[in-house]
Amino acid sequence: MSSLLIDNIGELSLCDDEFTVLTDAAVLAEDGRIAWVGPASQAPVADERVDAEGAAVVPGFVDTHSHLVFTGDRSAEFAARMAGRPYTAGGIATTMERVRAADDAELSANVSHLVRQMRSQGTTTVEIKSGYGLTVADEARALRIASEFTDETTYLGGHIVPPGEDADEYTALVAGPMLEACAPHAKWADVFCERGAFDVDQSRTILAAAADVGLGLRVHGNQLGHGPGVGLAVELGAASVDHCTYLSSEDVDALAGGDTVATLLPGVEFSTRSPYPDAARLLEAGVTVALASDCNPGSCFSSSMPLMIALAVREMGMTVAQALWSATAGGARALRRDDVGRVAVGCRADLVVLDAPSHVHLAYRPGVPLVRRVIGGSGLE
Repeated sequence: MSSLLIDNIGELSLCDDEFTVLTDAAVLAEDGRIAWVGPASQAPVADERVDAEGAAVVPGFVDTHSHLVFTGDRSAEFAARMAGRPYTAGGIATTMERVRAADDAELSANVSHLVRQMRSQGTTTVEIKSGYGLTVADEARALRIASEFTDETTYLGGHIVPPGEDADEYTALVAGPMLEACAPHAKWADVFCERGAFDVDQSRTILAAAADVGLGLRVHGNQLGHGPGVGLAVELGAASVDHCTYLSSEDVDALAGGDTVATLLPGVEFSTRSPYPDAARLLEAGVTVALASDCNPGSCFSSSMPLMIALAVREMGMTVAQALWSATAGGARALRRDDVGRVAVGCRADLVVLDAPSHVHLAYRPGVPLVRRVIGGSGLE
């Protein structure tokens, strides 16, 4: 059994329910799991030692929403949005065409590059969706590629209806032969329940079929306007409903009364100039909130969870402690996991040593590379 001691920690954020912060702390890991947490002066002997040199240590970030299996970018689309100009290219359909034309090696190389980028910024657990192939073969290979990098793979055949296809016929494909091909490579299923994508009945059909074959459920909902996505997610017991930009009082009440996590994606609002969700409203109602990057080539090409924390604090009414908790323990709850996102005995020893004395610097110094060292994060080496 190999052991590692991280000591001389100036500030250790446990990210437990009370958001406990320890000073002059240490953590002992054995075979990649946390075996002891306490005062540095009482730390046990270990095979190896990491001296945090008085810096802050936080749990590894848990990024529960990303679309990494793609190639190319859509920077022209972003530039047009920022300049206030109309953009008539194909959006998601543009990426779909490039993914269909790419070989496996090109797609895998891009995922590998982005996952390394995420890890360098402190992400130790990542969810990766399909959704840019939108054929049976392309969705299945996207999930096979994603599974090389994470166990948290999500089938998103229900991303958009490909141009020229009938929505109901495509829904039947997504809920039938495509699901059958993709389910062996997926842990979750997701659907974009939104105007211009899938209506509530089509979304329910896809999610119900996915649940029948044992996949957990996730929903893209309420991003572009008020709609049924949040209500559907709560009704079906989805682990998470993501975006939540436009929420009615009924939506907030439904989230507060269920166990579906509201996953907020502030990088999307930053990159699209959309209004930011009111995280404070959700927290005051007792809703569990997670933060994620939604790294994708169209609406948010950022892999930085520290940026998401800073945006949540600056633009969504969160305290730094709330934002850090949502980027770690909140993300774990959105994946229905209790072994990541917090510093506790039995959890994975996924830790981030900051080049800062306090976790507050994650929002206080936005854009600064504050991640000094990442420990753990199996699969994100």
